[in-house]
Amino acid sequence: MKYMIDGIEITSNEELKKEELNAYVQHVRKQNPGKLIEDIQLEFAGEDVNIGYHLLPEKFEKIRRITGYLVGTVDRFNNGKAAEERDRVKHA
Repeated sequence: MKYMIDGIEITSNEELKKEELNAYVQHVRKQNPGKLIEDIQLEFAGEDVNIGYHLLPEKFEKIRRITGYLVGTVDRFNNGKAAEERDRVKHA
């Protein structure tokens, strides 16, 4: 069965009430604070419950050390630093 709670798709092999679904969503959120949940899979086997879930990927900015500075881009470098970065020997 498929459910949708707070934009999270939940699949389960048993029928569940909204309160139960909310409890499982809160459990996954508590285990992953600050992360966004994409979906949750619940598999009931007698008294046991297997909980699987996927989190939405987090965006990140690539940081590099260029000419002694930690930067994501070189668009704020002045002409001297931009020339230093352009002329340096890059090693693979």
